[in-house]
Amino acid sequence: MSDAYTRLIQQMLASGQEMARAFNPALETFNPKSFEKMIPTMPAEMLEMWWGKTFNREGLDARTRLLVTLAGLIAQGAVAEPQIRLTVRHARTAGAGRREIAETIFQSAMFGGLPAMQKGLELAQAVFDEEPEEGTQE
Repeated sequence: MSDAYTRLIQQMLASGQEMARAFNPALETFNPKSFEKMIPTMPAEMLEMWWGKTFNREGLDARTRLLVTLAGLIAQGAVAEPQIRLTVRHARTAGAGRREIAETIFQSAMFGGLPAMQKGLELAQAVFDEEPEEGTQE
């Protein structure tokens, strides 16, 4: 990860944390991670089959559909934490880069607000932190 990207994420996280504290301090301690342990990440081929071109009309591949899904989850206020983390994992598996995911979340702030963007970035960063260092996409 580049220094500029890391600084961008840290700035966004710091701003969002301030906003979240002001709007709803209870969101800082809510942690539903146990829900997502029941749902494993699907292989890229399955993602493409279900969210790509096989069962959907042509026009969007699985990667793009998952980024759009992520934008919708963030725009709703980023309250679906397990679903956001799972969508980030699936988007990564489908070929989305870290920067694309961060930009999708950042763009969603226009619709969901800064606290939602902040929470989304925190959730995405947690997923990125789970990834092995070797071979990760930026």
